Amino acid sequence: MEDQKENIFDTDGNVKVCHDPEEDRHIHAKPCSRICGHAEDVETPAPSVKGEFSDPVYKEIALANGHINRMNKDELRAKLAELKLDTRGVKDVLKKRLKSYYKKQKLMQVVLERGPTDTYYDYICIVDFEATCEENNPPNFLHEIIEFPMVLVNTHTLEIEDTFQEYVKPEKNIQLSDFCVRLTGITQETVDKADSFSDVLKRVVVWLQEKELGTKYKYAVLTDGSWDMSKFLNIQCHVSGIRYPQFAKKWINIRKSYGNFYKVPRTQTKLSIMLEKLGLHYEGRPHCGLDDSRNIARIALRMLQDGCQLRVNERIHAGQLLSVPSTAPVEGAPPPHNPRCRN
Repeated sequence: MEDQKENIFDTDGNVKVCHDPEEDRHIHAKPCSRICGHAEDVETPAPSVKGEFSDPVYKEIALANGHINRMNKDELRAKLAELKLDTRGVKDVLKKRLKSYYKKQKLMQVVLERGPTDTYYDYICIVDFEATCEENNPPNFLHEIIEFPMVLVNTHTLEIEDTFQEYVKPEKNIQLSDFCVRLTGITQETVDKADSFSDVLKRVVVWLQEKELGTKYKYAVLTDGSWDMSKFLNIQCHVSGIRYPQFAKKWINIRKSYGNFYKVPRTQTKLSIMLEKLGLHYEGRPHCGLDDSRNIARIALRMLQDGCQLRVNERIHAGQLLSVPSTAPVEGAPPPHNPRCRN
């Protein structure tokens, strides 16, 4: 329900939003030509070599990037095909993919010294809720979650390992609008037979615990935008009389990650546009939470393949949506536990 999320985010004041001006500055700023020609040509290096741009390896990377910048789309595709890399996507995506490949080759020794993987988390859990809605949501409309999907991505195998999906019975406004039924494909009969959000969340916790997430494996939640966690989940916990789950207090907003990595404005980070720019097509039914989550996972996987290190960039604290700076320590989500009742 991408468009509906856009609408409620702007009109409903239940969640205060604190924008990080530094984050926006990074996205819209023009590249600095004083460092190897282009800002995107030399990205943040591994921690063990941070700041060592005088190292000859970075000069080699800069020279390779300069050559890549001068290549046309056909030349980029030919080179990617020669290297047995994906040739789909717009020109900027192809350039980024080729640059990331060369950078990885040059920094392989650094990666090996750092450990067997260059990902921050063993698993990423993609969530994209569907919630009650109307065609024109009035101010302070109470959105209740009616579908809880989750897609589990293994960052080492770069595959979708498992999925979870359950429907949820709304508690306050039990009758779905005709618009909501048409948009989501979720019928009144389906939600009438479903369990409460609290019960579904308990089964989500069991599912995550069975995967040993937060105990044996490091993991993070990922969403398409800020709304699922800061808006839908926050409101739903109030409605259901339970505390906001600790494991969902920080997450990866893939729109921010995509915009920063491929150097595109936020207007180019909607789900449909991200798929198109990566040369992918939507699979499934739009506004089905599980299908949306699968497609978001496909974008995340492509970004990982292109060399992006997805990391937590947003959090909620005392009802406020906050940015997590890239300088913050990387931490995985805590082990999931059953929701507690509010006092």
